[in-house]
Amino acid sequence: MSMTFKDTIMKILSESGFATLTWQQIVMIAVACLLIYLAIGKKFEPLLLLPIAFGVLLANLPFTGIMSPPLENSTEPGGLLYYLYMGVKLGIYPSLIFLGIGAMTDFGPLIARPSSLFLGAAAQLGVVIAFIIATALGFSPQEAASIGIIGGADGPTAIYLTTKLAPQLLPAIAIAAYSYMALIPLIQPPIMKLLTTKKEREIKMEQLREVSKLEKIVFPIVVTIFTVLLLPTVAPLIGMLMLGNLFKESGVVDRLSNTAQNGLINVVTIFLGTTVGATAAAETFLRPETLKIIALGLTAFAFSTAGGLLLGKLMCVMSGGKINPLIGSAGVSAVPMAARVSQVEGRKANPSNFLLMHAMGPNVAGVIGSAVAAGVLLAMFGK
Repeated sequence: MSMTFKDTIMKILSESGFATLTWQQIVMIAVACLLIYLAIGKKFEPLLLLPIAFGVLLANLPFTGIMSPPLENSTEPGGLLYYLYMGVKLGIYPSLIFLGIGAMTDFGPLIARPSSLFLGAAAQLGVVIAFIIATALGFSPQEAASIGIIGGADGPTAIYLTTKLAPQLLPAIAIAAYSYMALIPLIQPPIMKLLTTKKEREIKMEQLREVSKLEKIVFPIVVTIFTVLLLPTVAPLIGMLMLGNLFKESGVVDRLSNTAQNGLINVVTIFLGTTVGATAAAETFLRPETLKIIALGLTAFAFSTAGGLLLGKLMCVMSGGKINPLIGSAGVSAVPMAARVSQVEGRKANPSNFLLMHAMGPNVAGVIGSAVAAGVLLAMFGK
């Protein structure tokens, strides 16, 4: 007996995703749409937030199987994003992104003022504070370490460490890390004003010395040798970061440098963002732990900013008022956004102030600092 038009429509609807859509999935679809709006409408870290948001959307549409592994004893392959996610799971994408970041980074301000390294280290305070609080809230040491690294303000490092220590927390940690990185212009200024005086914010700093080409070539080699000998577990991140920088500074492999900082990093960003977002399925994301992670991430960012500022104030005193404490807040790893915030706040206090290049020293030091912090945590709590 042939089916009527009505029967056909009812059969299609009963077998469609609409028939099995849960309220949890509806909530996650709404979250995905909100993130898409923030990426496009508000331009909050759009290069990563947009693919992450769309990955969340794809993961919560029923029956797509886009993140499904292949079934045992079956020739049917797994979903597309399941295979692309292997680059996250194996730590490949974060390391390749560090290669591109290295090719785009100028370590000159850090070389010109090596004391910036201390500001980058002080800005890891949030990692320690968030780790302690997370442990007190009942998270395991591995989970607490993964949550704490959000304070480093370095998305690839947070993803790299979390896939090694607590992969079940990856969706919440990745979304929290990149969301707060995008919100740095809103999070940092109130803390900067609270912990510094107007007189300190008005301080004009002397022009940095010129850094030679030889210094810029030697720097990534020396940092790689020292850091990897000290913390072998950080070799994938530091190694790729410094290789990319050596491409840039050597001046003899322009094609490789241009590829690393353009085509390669763009392709990897698409794969990384989309697959990380696709891990945020409703059943694993909508849990009380997620809200705790988001709150702890904000705490980590705030304390990291405060750590850099407080050391900046100390260095201001020790230098006889020659260092503006605002550059300490740039010690978080969000390059170059945190340095720009230091510049903006300095100009508000003193219109003739120009802190950007001075703040870039702590800013790039923060990239190294967050990778080192991840290496320490991996050495302590890794399997």
